[in-house]
Amino acid sequence: MLFSAAGLRTHIWNNNLRSLFLLAAFPVLLALIGYAIALIWVAGTGTPEPVPGVKWADYHPGLAGQFRYAWTLMPQIMTGAVLVALVWFLIAWFSHQRIIDGATGAREVSRKDEPELYNLLENLCISRGIPMPGLAIIESDALNAYASGMLERQYRVTVTRGLVETLDKEELEAVLAHELSHIRHGDVRMMVIAVIFVGILSFVGEMFARGMMRGRFRMRGGGNGRGGGGALVLLLVAAGLVGLAWFLAILIRFTLSRRREYMADAGAVALTHNPDAMISALEKISGRSRLGETPDEMREMFIENPRVGFMGLFATHPSIDQRIDMLVEHAGGTRRAPHPTVPQR
Repeated sequence: MLFSAAGLRTHIWNNNLRSLFLLAAFPVLLALIGYAIALIWVAGTGTPEPVPGVKWADYHPGLAGQFRYAWTLMPQIMTGAVLVALVWFLIAWFSHQRIIDGATGAREVSRKDEPELYNLLENLCISRGIPMPGLAIIESDALNAYASGMLERQYRVTVTRGLVETLDKEELEAVLAHELSHIRHGDVRMMVIAVIFVGILSFVGEMFARGMMRGRFRMRGGGNGRGGGGALVLLLVAAGLVGLAWFLAILIRFTLSRRREYMADAGAVALTHNPDAMISALEKISGRSRLGETPDEMREMFIENPRVGFMGLFATHPSIDQRIDMLVEHAGGTRRAPHPTVPQR
């Protein structure tokens, strides 16, 4: 077997730890964006004249005073930002499945709709005493699959029509077992949290960039004679903070270990006792997994999300070749085809 029971327990524990890290890191990134918003506000409205009891204006005139004044706005801005983020998180918690379905085009199916596929998944669950997750289909020729959900009653396995029609019964069973393993290992909860949080930060960064490009931020900072005309500097710093928050959000995605795919492959072999079926399925999926215009954040949930060239350095999935090599070396599987070279469609 690829990994020992102790290794699996460590992997699940690390998943839980990463989930907590994502939750803890989000307020920090939100604070960076909050201060950027404060700087934009000051750049657009200017610094007010000193008033009694506000000492910073006396000791920090000009640009320094504007930065200091922006900091005094943080309590109000952060209160609003936290409330917005909390509302978004609650919406995402209860509606993330609909959000994911809307992005991928998935629809839930029953035993009546897909009897063979449903029975394969149900038999796998019965064999290991796993609660039966929901099942969904994406009407696409691509070969891909993913698992999603935050709680047991929300778990779902989704596969594409191309996968169902291309893979034989044993290969399809191996893919379903792979996705069930993601659920058992706690991978899906971590991935959904990452998608939600990174999605929020990406949205804010995109809105900021569009606003800058369209000239929506008017530069009035320093117009009171004490600010020193530093509005452009304020906007540049704000842009830098938003860029930093976006970069850190991307780094969060990179904390999602590639090891999870190896562990899910190993889990599939443990469920099916058929490493060759998992290898054969991966060989067929390779080069044929591109699923439309699905957002990058959600592609991290797929069984395969290839990146080539320089972007391969930032991949959250090991390559198909690496995964097959691991199955051959540690699970006794046999590679049936040469290294995949089929280009992505």
